[in-house]
Amino acid sequence: MWATRALLLGSLLLVGVNASAVSKQELETRIQQLERKLDSRNLVDLLEQVTSLQREVQQLRGDIEVQAHSMESLQKRQRDLYLDIDRRLHRLETGGAQPPAAGASGGGVASGTAPAAAAGAAAATAAGKAAAVSKPPAAGTTTAAAAALDPAEQRKAYDHALEQLKEGRYDEASAAFTSFLEKYPASSYADNAQYWLGEVFYVTRKFQPALAEFGKVLSDHPDSPKVADAKLKMGYIQYELKDWAKAQELLKQVVSGYPGSTTARLAQERLDRMKREGHVK
Repeated sequence: MWATRALLLGSLLLVGVNASAVSKQELETRIQQLERKLDSRNLVDLLEQVTSLQREVQQLRGDIEVQAHSMESLQKRQRDLYLDIDRRLHRLETGGAQPPAAGASGGGVASGTAPAAAAGAAAATAAGKAAAVSKPPAAGTTTAAAAALDPAEQRKAYDHALEQLKEGRYDEASAAFTSFLEKYPASSYADNAQYWLGEVFYVTRKFQPALAEFGKVLSDHPDSPKVADAKLKMGYIQYELKDWAKAQELLKQVVSGYPGSTTARLAQERLDRMKREGHVK
């Protein structure tokens, strides 16, 4: 305030106001009038700026909350869809449900997820696994070993691990899938369990462990339907790690190895994105 008054007084003197001819009271009155005008204008401007900034911040907060909710809902729907498809495929593979008769749905897609021929091939492959798993234990086999061959126990343990993942309890899901793979390494669910273990690390952005677990799908279960998905996720991880060459190689393998599939389409979309971003030619 005193600095403002001094500035105003100096300005008056500079423009030739004869201070001696003006009474002290008049000078004080003029200064107060000028102060009120300046203070009023500045306060109004500041108030408008603060109000505008508050509105912008509130709008941004609202947008962020909406986007976060939408992303959370989308991730949950995706996870639920993956798990539901996984359950249906294994029910089909292990004989819990029979595929529709030829022509029953116009010769199109079985269960809306895969071509009937592919589902039949998967069922045949899994049937062999299930038969091996269901083989009665040899004489002298321990009770624990016999329990490990029980398909019902395997399914119960597998479903438990899936439920932990579905609920977003990632530490529990990781422990459950790891325990399942240690206890049932030859199970018909082992390839799926291995994939979902990699998925647990992927969604929690632990990329190096995720790469290792997805890699085991490729090495330990080369004939599994999960190989394509594992390669896709490995390509995504290399993208996150900014190793563009490895990401491109893996994604191209998916596109060329599984033409016409949803996995191939997703791989191609990521390749196109990498080109737009200038990471690959």
